Amino acid sequence: MNFTYKLLYRIYRVFSWARYWVGRRFTRAGLVVLGSVFVAAVLGLDPENSVGYQGFTLLIGLLLVAVLFGFRFKAAFAAERLLPRFGTVGQPFTYRVAVRNLTGEHQDGLALLENLKDIRPTFAQWKALQLDDQKHVRPFRVGQRRRQNPFRLANLKEAAVPPLPPKQSGEVRVELTLLRRGVVHLDGVTLARPDPLGLFRALQKVALPQSVLILPKRYFLPPIALPGMMKYQQGGVALASNVGQSDEFVALREYRRGDPMKHIHWRSWAKTGKPIVKEFEDEFFVRHALVLDTFTDRPQTDEFEEAVSVAASFACTVLTQESLLDLLFVGTQAYCFTVGRGLAHADQMLEILASVQPCGAQPFTLLDDLVVNHASTVSGCICVLLSWDNARQRLVEKLKALRLPVLVLVIRPAGKTEPLEPGPMRDAPERLVALEVGKIEQQLARLK
Repeated sequence: MNFTYKLLYRIYRVFSWARYWVGRRFTRAGLVVLGSVFVAAVLGLDPENSVGYQGFTLLIGLLLVAVLFGFRFKAAFAAERLLPRFGTVGQPFTYRVAVRNLTGEHQDGLALLENLKDIRPTFAQWKALQLDDQKHVRPFRVGQRRRQNPFRLANLKEAAVPPLPPKQSGEVRVELTLLRRGVVHLDGVTLARPDPLGLFRALQKVALPQSVLILPKRYFLPPIALPGMMKYQQGGVALASNVGQSDEFVALREYRRGDPMKHIHWRSWAKTGKPIVKEFEDEFFVRHALVLDTFTDRPQTDEFEEAVSVAASFACTVLTQESLLDLLFVGTQAYCFTVGRGLAHADQMLEILASVQPCGAQPFTLLDDLVVNHASTVSGCICVLLSWDNARQRLVEKLKALRLPVLVLVIRPAGKTEPLEPGPMRDAPERLVALEVGKIEQQLARLK
C-alpha cells in the first residue's frame, strides 16, 4: 500500500510540475494551439478518412518556430520588491516591483511573474491529506466540495511591465489573491517575453528572496457584553509579561517595620536623613482568557481555519486599553500570550495566530491544565472550540465550578445544523453558540 502511495505521489509531482511549466511558458494563444495539436493528433490517426494529420503538421511547425524564437531571448534585469509588512486573508494585497533594464537595448512587451517557493507538500503531508479525504470526503455525495490545496497560500497574477529604455527602470504593480494565513515565501521574479507569433514565452529569472506574513481572516463582531468584572491581579500589569512583584506606585512614606528592603527610596533617605520607602497599591482590572482549541487529528481543515479567524476577530475587537486579553493555546508546548494596557498590541497576537498549527499528537488535557491553572487570574473566559465532546465539556464544567463566566463558541462543519446539547452550559444556553462553516460572519453578528 505504501508503494502505491509513493507512486501516486511521484505522478502528482510530475503532473504538477508540467502544469506549472506549461502555464508559464505558453501564452493563452499558445495553450489553444497546444490543445489543438492533441485534437489534431487524435483525428490524424485515420489519415484515409481525415485530414487531421495536415493540421497536426502545421500546428507542430508553428510551435517549433515559436520555441526556437523564444529561447533566443537574452537580457539582464535587476528588480526591487516593495512589500508591505502584512497581508490579510480576504483583503486586496498589492505591492510594487521596480524593474531595471541592464542591457543597452529597448525592452518591450514584457510580463512580470512572481516565483513562489515550491508549495508542493512532502510525501508525509500529501499522504496524510489523501487518507483524511478518504475518511471524510465522499466522492459521490451531492453538494460536498473537496477542499482547496491547503499548502497554496496565494494565487499570483502576472503584471504587464512598461517599456524599459536601455539602462532605465520601470515600476510594476503586482496583485496577489491571499487564500490562507501563514508565511508566503517569494523566491524571485521572472520576466517573460512572447515570441513574434505570440505562442511561447522566453523567461529571465531574477533572484529576489523575500517573505510576507499573511494574517488570518477577521469577522465583524457587534458590541458584546463580555462576562466578568474587575479582579485583583497580584503583581499588577507587569506580572502579566514578567515574573516578579511590581504593583502600581502610589507615593513615598516613612519606613515601617516589615517593609521590604527593595522598596527603600535611597534618594529620599539621603535628603531627609531617615529611611523612606515607596508605597504601592494592588491593581484591579478586567482580564479575559481567549482559549483556542487546536486539538484535531485532521490536517488543515476549514473548521480549524475558521476557529483561528474567530479568535483573531475577538483579539481585534475586545478593548484592551483598560483590560488584558490572554491568548491560551497548545502547539509544540502550552502558550499564554497577553495583550492590553501597554503590554503588547493586537497586531502581535495576530502574528502568533497567523502561524498556529493543528495539534493532534498531544492529549487535550494539556489545554485543560493550562486553562484551569490560569483561571484564578482572569475575570471571564472565551472558548473557541472545534468540538463539543466530553473532554471539552469537562473543561467548561471546571471553569463553571470556579464561578468563572464563560462564552463558548463551537465551530461546526458546513451543513451540520442540529442543536448542541447544553451540558455544563444548561444554566446559560445563550452563552453556548454553534458557528457553522460558511455562515460564521452572519452567526457572529447575532452575538450579544
